[in-house]
Parts: sequence; C-alpha cells; structure tokens
Amino acid sequence: MFILSIILVIIGILMLIRPSIVWMVTEQWKSNGATEPSTFYSWMIRGVGVVFVVLGVLGLTVPGVSEI
Repeated sequence: MFILSIILVIIGILMLIRPSIVWMVTEQWKSNGATEPSTFYSWMIRGVGVVFVVLGVLGLTVPGVSEI
C-alpha cells in the first residue's frame, strides 16, 4: 500500500502541474489535428490530480488504511 500511495501522489502532482503531459500520453493520439488539450480537459485532470494526491497522502498517513 505504501508504494501505491507514493505512485498516487506522484501522478497526482504531475496532473496538477502539467495536465498537458497527461493529455499527450493518453489522448493526443486520438485527435487528428489537436495540438493542446481543451480548457475543460485541463481543469478536469487537475481535479482528478487533487483526488489522487489526497488519497495518496491518506494512504501514507492514516493508520489502518493499508489493511483495507
């Protein structure tokens, strides 16, 4: 659980800071001529990044979470 929490925090921080990198890896190949993600996509990815960071920090700090 410790490693999963660390991975969630790292991915969440990446999503918060650079949503365009996440878009390039996951969605760009689906677009025919798009050069950057939409504003809505960027805000959505940042929101999911916040959730990932919170879950990762909870997994690292709350005792008993790793037994669930």
